[in-house]
Amino acid sequence: MNTSRFHYGWVVVGIVAVTLLISMGVRSAPGVFILPVEEDTGWTRDAISVAVSIGLIMLGLSGPLSGWLLERFGARNIMISGLALIAASMVGSFFTNSLWELSLYWGILSGLGGGIIASVLGPAVANRWFAARRGLVTGIFGAATSAGQLIFVPMLALMVAPLGWRGSSLVLAAVALVAVAPAFLLMKNDPAEVGQKPYGATDNLPVFRINAEVGVMGQAVRSPEFWLLAITFFICGATSNGLIGTHLLPHAMEHGISREIAAGSIALMGSMNFIGTIASGWLTDKFDPRKLLCVYYIFRGLSLFILPFVTEPLGLSAFAILFGLDYIATVPPTTVLVADIFGRKNVGPVYGWVYCAHQIGAALAAYLGGVARASLGDYGLAFLVAGVIGIAGGLLALRINRQAQPLAQATA
Repeated sequence: MNTSRFHYGWVVVGIVAVTLLISMGVRSAPGVFILPVEEDTGWTRDAISVAVSIGLIMLGLSGPLSGWLLERFGARNIMISGLALIAASMVGSFFTNSLWELSLYWGILSGLGGGIIASVLGPAVANRWFAARRGLVTGIFGAATSAGQLIFVPMLALMVAPLGWRGSSLVLAAVALVAVAPAFLLMKNDPAEVGQKPYGATDNLPVFRINAEVGVMGQAVRSPEFWLLAITFFICGATSNGLIGTHLLPHAMEHGISREIAAGSIALMGSMNFIGTIASGWLTDKFDPRKLLCVYYIFRGLSLFILPFVTEPLGLSAFAILFGLDYIATVPPTTVLVADIFGRKNVGPVYGWVYCAHQIGAALAAYLGGVARASLGDYGLAFLVAGVIGIAGGLLALRINRQAQPLAQATA
């Protein structure tokens, strides 16, 4: 057994964080590219939103697939494959000349590649490599996702003018391919590969292996806790990367805010998200995650009520600060609840389906946001409805029974 004080799990955290940052940074491109694509091709906003929605659905459907692949092929192969698919989707985008091609590249390929990385990889790695500090590590992964938005959105806003959305797509493909190198060279699938136990593991704390229990989902779907987690995460997806991630920049630009200023505000939101998600991971290790979710969702809903009235840069910056603090802050308490209720070794498949619900909510909101804009002329009603369901999500989170042990009871 390796007796070195340094734990290789922190190297794994760094590699996974970089992979999440780049994959989710590339996935933020549609929010920046919607208006340039509309101007370049003449396609309507709601038609373009269909491709975005397909991508979000594929992100969700990739969750259960990622859990299955993770058990059989390991995190390293999943990361390499996901990055390769993302790169291929961006190369294909350069040659896109029809809506069905946009749906293929922005939707199916990009969603599949991003989904097998972003869905269960972070939670599974956190629970496999760490017996302690799980909330903090999950928060780091959420912050890396935020950093992708923080870095890529303003970068893409600047690139679109000289390179166009097609040229910018090729740059994103190159970035995704560069990220393959650290995953290939340094990533390990399990602490045993480097002769270590999970960080913080003791003789009294069992080391969980990769494989989930047989029939775990058949038992999970009979638990009300699974459905409460899925519904609240559905609301999370609808109110975050579905509506705001897709339509905030077009909303701002349609009210006379320049692309650069709007992108800067989104970057500000990403920086606040970075802070909020790290803090959420720390808080999850110390407080009841159900109460944290209640606060996060209600706070998010109240901030969305402000957005229809935000029509100038200062107000947009204020919204970015408020909303950014809990954009992905829901992830650490949700994943910890999944691990506590269904077992740490079952996080892959169970969280995969919970994440699928998240992305279905995101896809529905991305599409309906475009429909609302096309039908009503603005996004006001869509933002208000999202605020209402955000508050509802907070109230539902309190009904989750953290002490429920459906799998243990079934086994007994």
